[in-house]
Amino acid sequence: MVQAEKTKPKSGPKSSSNIIASHQVIVIGCGHSGVINGVKLKANNIDDFVILEAADRVGGCWRDNTYPGCACDVPSAFYSYSFRANPNWSHTFAGQAEIRDYIEDTVNEMGLAPHLRLNTKLIQAQWLKHDKCWKLRTNKGEYRAQFVVFATGPLTKANTPSLPGLAEFPGEIFHSAEWNHDYDLAGKRVAVVGTGASSAQFVPEIQKIAKHVTIFQRTAPWVLPRPFARNISELEKAINRHSPILQYLSRRRIELLLVAVNYALTHPWVMNTLEPYVKRILKKQVPDKNLRDKITADFTLGCKRIIFSNDYYAAIKRKNVDLIASALEEVKGNRVIAANGESAEVDAIIFGTGFEITPPPIATKIKSADGHFLAERWKSEGPQAYLGTTIYDTPNAFFMVGPNILVYSSFIEIAEWQAAYIVDAIKSLSKRGIQQFNLLKEVSDEYNQRIQELLTDTVWNSGGCNSYYLGEDGRNIASWPWAIPKLKRKLSQFDLVNYQISR
Repeated sequence: MVQAEKTKPKSGPKSSSNIIASHQVIVIGCGHSGVINGVKLKANNIDDFVILEAADRVGGCWRDNTYPGCACDVPSAFYSYSFRANPNWSHTFAGQAEIRDYIEDTVNEMGLAPHLRLNTKLIQAQWLKHDKCWKLRTNKGEYRAQFVVFATGPLTKANTPSLPGLAEFPGEIFHSAEWNHDYDLAGKRVAVVGTGASSAQFVPEIQKIAKHVTIFQRTAPWVLPRPFARNISELEKAINRHSPILQYLSRRRIELLLVAVNYALTHPWVMNTLEPYVKRILKKQVPDKNLRDKITADFTLGCKRIIFSNDYYAAIKRKNVDLIASALEEVKGNRVIAANGESAEVDAIIFGTGFEITPPPIATKIKSADGHFLAERWKSEGPQAYLGTTIYDTPNAFFMVGPNILVYSSFIEIAEWQAAYIVDAIKSLSKRGIQQFNLLKEVSDEYNQRIQELLTDTVWNSGGCNSYYLGEDGRNIASWPWAIPKLKRKLSQFDLVNYQISR
């Protein structure tokens, strides 16, 4: 496990007696994006930075999500840092523990441990106009920073629905992101709420040991086979170690494939063409027409996140599994009742209901230059950012995986592009003696208006589904409407012309 050094005060914005330390840059969170920012900062000789991590170890969502079957649905060769290829992946789609260990090993090998502050939870971040710096209040005391990178990610707060009678349920209740490993599911009757990506991974695992599993499906997802899923042999690992070019070529091949997928999602006619083929795959996997009708999606392929699994359909066909094509509506004692009236007696309820992402939890902790919390503004106008990275009236701040930067690609790749933009910004501003930058409101307004216009005809907006991509007002708060290469180009260099500056 990563061992972090104690905080040592360094140079930076003006300090006072109640401040633990001041730094040029403070990164909040040490999951993938926090690690990437730390590596990029060090590589560019920006050494006056720390990474604040609320937990006692690094890893982000790959530390927290430990449910059975948890794994990445992006191929391992691509779901890894470009600056640290891993020839030792054990599977073409790596599992949770292996990815977490990869993150920890990277922190150690890339020299980030001295910059890491574990068990340091951000309580509030506030921009100080007169001092032109950020005041960060944590459980360990106060920090100051000229620049802050909010790298907490959107998947941090489990979304557990409030249901009538749930509080009185006499059995066990937990969310997939907060898995209770002390509770033995063997021989138990289990209700699974939700049929998203997490459920598709843990249902096949718990089905093997539970007495009975009842799945409550509000919306049937599109589920495709996970291509080329297999264990990686020791011989192939040895070849990757001695011939890194092979891993690079594999990475490049996957990248080009995902560029094509993203093109299809922005052009619904492509997805409509593919649907009959996908339905033929479903028919082959699930011959039972009654069950197949229940699990056939009624929206355009790609409107919601596509699930990749080779064993989910096999699991729900088992005799000890029932699927209720209706949302869970009420709990009465041990009985769980769906909106369509179907019910079951269960001993445990597991929620696979995703995360609260609108607004992102971090927005409730950030006070912008106007003194209001970012979550308040986003509640009224919807989450908005420029290149998913900067936000007007929030000076000297950067956001990882901000609004409208989601593409079908490796999150790691996107985070590396964002980190390159962030580092270039810090270097450019420092070189020019600029203390403060602030995104111009007219740039933000024009950019976000154009994004919403372009998203209108994409699968995400026009596909007939209700997904987490869409806010309560119908605005798409997640998707990037252009081709993936354009995002890379836009993030390759900090565009100072779009910002108001102050020396």
